[in-house]
Amino acid sequence: MKLVVISAGLSVPSSTRLLGDRLAAQAAGRTSADVTVVELRDLAVEIAHNFTNRFPGRALGAAFDAAVAADGVIVVTPVFSASYSGLFKSFFDALSVHNEGALAGKPVLIAATGGTARHSLVLDHALRPLFAYLKAVVVPTGVYAASEDWGAEGLDGRIERAAGELAALMTGSSTVRKPAGESPDLVPFEEQLAALNPRDRSARSTSGRGAVPPSSAPQAHGRRIR
Repeated sequence: MKLVVISAGLSVPSSTRLLGDRLAAQAAGRTSADVTVVELRDLAVEIAHNFTNRFPGRALGAAFDAAVAADGVIVVTPVFSASYSGLFKSFFDALSVHNEGALAGKPVLIAATGGTARHSLVLDHALRPLFAYLKAVVVPTGVYAASEDWGAEGLDGRIERAAGELAALMTGSSTVRKPAGESPDLVPFEEQLAALNPRDRSARSTSGRGAVPPSSAPQAHGRRIR
């Protein structure tokens, strides 16, 4: 089984690459998949040349082949101007020209990094529509990591959950292990409301007792007007 991480991080070291590595470690631990990392920073020149001559260089061609052969893909981009980076988008534009169905039906986990939590909506307004258009099977849980999330509570749980969903799609399993500390069951909304008002709950449970059936209720007698 093969898992490919496509990282659009630009710096070294890169928080984008770090997030991709952590997601891959969790997913590979559940699937025993071989992990291949594609650093788009190293392919920038070949991606630009591919747009002008329609011919991928050796390294870019190898990245295309890895994405096509993968059983699952993790994509991670830094946020630029409230969206994915141009380098990130250019790679997938070039990939779709090279092989239109490269990601069709393939499980894809979307992730992004940014300087502030205000950009977290990039997952749903930019990344998810892009990979839906490419006919990928996008994992329900995306992972966004702002600068303040590193080392803070919550990020580990999101990584574990998203990686579990990716692994389930890769292996065809319907079971996703919940992160530690997460409630195993959701309480129905009606039960939550009843718990807030015990009197209302007890009143509803006894509302049917002592009621007079409509047929036995006394009828008012009055004169019938003809």
